[in-house]
Amino acid sequence: MNPNTIFIIIVLIIVFEFIFNKVLDYLNAKSWDSPRPKEVADLFDEQEYEKAKRYAQTKGKVALISGTVSLAVALAMLFFNGFALVDGWAKAITQNQILQALVFFAILVLATMLINLPFGIYNTFVVEEKFGFNKTTPKTFILDFFKGIILSAIVGGILLGALSWAYYKMGNNFWWIAWIIVSTFSLFFATFYTTLIVPIFNKLTPLEDGSLRENIENYAKKVHFPLKNIFVIDGSKRSSKANAFFSGMGKTKAIVLYDTLIANNTDEELTAVLAHEVGHYKMNHIKKSMAISIIQIAVLFFLFAWLSKSDALVAALGVSENSFHISFIAFSLLYAPISMILGIFMNLLSRKNEFEADNFAKTTYSGQALISSLKKLSKKHLSNLTPHPWYVFIHYSHPPLYERIRNILKK
Repeated sequence: MNPNTIFIIIVLIIVFEFIFNKVLDYLNAKSWDSPRPKEVADLFDEQEYEKAKRYAQTKGKVALISGTVSLAVALAMLFFNGFALVDGWAKAITQNQILQALVFFAILVLATMLINLPFGIYNTFVVEEKFGFNKTTPKTFILDFFKGIILSAIVGGILLGALSWAYYKMGNNFWWIAWIIVSTFSLFFATFYTTLIVPIFNKLTPLEDGSLRENIENYAKKVHFPLKNIFVIDGSKRSSKANAFFSGMGKTKAIVLYDTLIANNTDEELTAVLAHEVGHYKMNHIKKSMAISIIQIAVLFFLFAWLSKSDALVAALGVSENSFHISFIAFSLLYAPISMILGIFMNLLSRKNEFEADNFAKTTYSGQALISSLKKLSKKHLSNLTPHPWYVFIHYSHPPLYERIRNILKK
C-alpha cells in the first residue's frame, strides 16, 4: 500500500475516534436529564443530583480539553514528522537497535506524562477537591508521579527490550515469541499485582480480627472458598471514593477492601461485596478473561509481524529505515479500530460476568445487602444513574446500577 494512503488512513482513524468518543460523551451528558428508573429514583435528592450532574459536567469539560490537546499533539506528530524526529534523536544517542527502541519509547512516554500532568493536577486538586473527593497531598501526588516513571521505566524497559530483541533476532518466529513474552508478563502481574505493585503506592494491612473478618471467613467456608489473604488498602490516602477488588491466582489470591468502603458499609454489606468478588472466582471469570486476552495478544502480534514487513508502514510516518519502534507505532495507530471493537466485546463479556457475580452473591449470601452496598457506592461516587445506552455499550465494563438492581431482584 502507498505510504500516503496509509498516512491518510491513520489520520482519519485518529480524527474519527476523537469525534466518535466526543459524540458519545455528549449523548451521555444529555442523559442526565432522563427520568430516573424507579430502582434508583430515591438515591439522590434534587440538590444531591444537581451536584452529581455538575461533577460529571466539570469532568467532561476537562476531558474535552485534554482530549483536544492529545488530538492536536498526535496530528502534529504526524504532519510535522515528529516520530521521525524522535527516531533521529534515538539513533544519535546509540547505534544499538534495541537501545534505540528503548530511548524512542522513553522519550514518547515521558513527553506524554508531562503533557498529561497539568490535567492530572487540575483534576486532583481542583475538580476532585471541589466536590469533596480529594485526599491527596501535593507530596503524595509528586511521589506517585515519580514512582510511575520509575515503574514504567523498569517494567516497560524490560518488556520493550525483550520484544525488540525478538523482532531483530527471531525473524519469522517473532510473533509467537513476542506472544509468549507478553503473555508471561500478563500472567505474572495478574498473579503478583497485589503483592508487588500495590505496595509501591499503597499500604496493605491484613483485616483485623473482629465481626467483619468473622463474617467473611464464615461465608468463605460456606462456599468452600480458600481465602487466606484479606487486606485493607489505605484508599483514603488519595480519595474518599471506595472500592474492592479480587486479585491474584493460586496461593496469591486476595480480597482487597478499601478503608473508605469499610467506613461506610455494614458488615453484612461488605460481606455481600466480597460474595460478589468470590462469584467471579467461582465462575472462572478471571481465568476466562485472561485466556481471551492471551488469544488477543497472539492475534495482535501475528498481524504486527505481517504488516511490519512493509517499508510503506514506516514511510507513512516519514521514516526511511524500517525499525521495531516505528513499525509498532504505525501499527498501533492502524490497529485502533480493531482495539475498539475488541474492547466492546470485552465490555459485553464483563457486564455479563457482573450479572453472574451478582447472582452468585444473591444466591449464596444476600441480594438486599448487595443492593444496599451498590447504592451507597453510586451515591458516594456521584454516579450517573441514567447513562446513555450507546455510552454503556461502548465504554461500561459494569452494567448501570438500575440494571444490576433489577437483575438481583429478579426471581
